[in-house]
Amino acid sequence: MLLAAVVLLVLVFTAIGYVFLDPSATLSSLSPSSSTSSQSSISKSATTLRPLITFNADAYTAEVQALLGGFTSASGIPVAPSHSAGSFALARQIASGSQVDVFIPVALSAAAPSNLGGLSSNWAIGFASDQMVIAYSSLTESMPAAAAIITEFQQGAKSNASPDWGSAFASLASGTVKIGISDPNADPAGLRGWLVLEAAGSLYAAGNQSAYTAPLLQARANVTGSAAANMVAPLQAGQFQFLFIYRSAAIAQHLGYLQLDHKVNLGDPKFAASYAQLTYRLATGLTKGAPIILCMTVPTNAPHASEAMRFVQYLAKSSGPVVSAYGLQPFAPPLLYNNTAPPQFVSQMLVEGDVAQGGSLGP
Repeated sequence: MLLAAVVLLVLVFTAIGYVFLDPSATLSSLSPSSSTSSQSSISKSATTLRPLITFNADAYTAEVQALLGGFTSASGIPVAPSHSAGSFALARQIASGSQVDVFIPVALSAAAPSNLGGLSSNWAIGFASDQMVIAYSSLTESMPAAAAIITEFQQGAKSNASPDWGSAFASLASGTVKIGISDPNADPAGLRGWLVLEAAGSLYAAGNQSAYTAPLLQARANVTGSAAANMVAPLQAGQFQFLFIYRSAAIAQHLGYLQLDHKVNLGDPKFAASYAQLTYRLATGLTKGAPIILCMTVPTNAPHASEAMRFVQYLAKSSGPVVSAYGLQPFAPPLLYNNTAPPQFVSQMLVEGDVAQGGSLGP
């Protein structure tokens, strides 16, 4: 009996040892594949429910789409189709309650309380600059009066002499051609078109800022639209001969364009003080000129704040090559504009040198 009991115990412990030592038995009993599948399903479900929502200035839709694609590839976070329009029009939509995670306007003032109201986070990070140009189409070149104006502007760019620039702007505003300038209350490109004309008057017409705006308005030679991006097709169709637009947009649309001096084109942050001497009255009040800065901010009602934070961090580090490919001038590093202390993650970006202080965001 004792011998039989010993044999039985040996057999039992041998079987137990086989279960723990045999790899196939161990894998079968733990069933890790079903556990992994469950975790993957949960992770995928959670991510799918949190797509990044972005609003962007319509002149930069191609750039933003490229940046969003790179962000998704790098992070795995999905993105909703970006909504685009004029920066000021978008700001009004957000202020009225439209939820958005990251707002990418081409005007710092669009991210400020003057436009976003209580939903402004009081900070924005500028990551690239652009400049205003006067675009034209092949049909423009076939019109003798317009072709002569093109020649005058090319001479002004070549000599950079005030008399040459002044002659070119005088011809542009004379009423012999039609000029496209988008609605300044909806689209910053329109506001900047008028500011360029004011800057030109100040520099080339003995300080008279209305030297070119007044005759253009008197001749009713200006054509308006909701946004400069929407006015490219009418320009190409010959409905007007010139269009104030961002250089990057002119390049993207394969348009000819007239290069302007840095003191006039609103594209050089070094001339910020000079630009600020220019003013234009919008429906929201008197607005000062400022450098053209493509920026990003997170409104206070962002539904996916964590994803928004990660996108801001991604753009600050990775946007340079993308925006350069579209003809913009990236900031290295990007610049923080703020009215109050920024959130912790932005402060950390400052400490680590991913962004630098740029100044006040404005009212």
